[in-house]
Amino acid sequence: MLRLAEIAMFLAPFVIFAVWRFSAMEGGPPAWVMAVAAGVLVVLFGSLVWLSQERTLPPSTQYEPAHLRDGQVTAGHAVPRE
Repeated sequence: MLRLAEIAMFLAPFVIFAVWRFSAMEGGPPAWVMAVAAGVLVVLFGSLVWLSQERTLPPSTQYEPAHLRDGQVTAGHAVPRE
């Protein structure tokens, strides 16, 4: 997901410029195009901020994956290093 957001943010200026360039022949881009472009950039920026808030394990712990215990699934969790 993060890769897709990075690629979209990289391509966004080029797409916006292309739309502006083709619409400049008619006197400039319509207001709705600029509003949509601004909205897309806000959503992309928000998704990058949200994805950057991923929780990580502290350095003194390790991840214990999910497993079956007595017929029940025990979720993956952090355990102290030995």
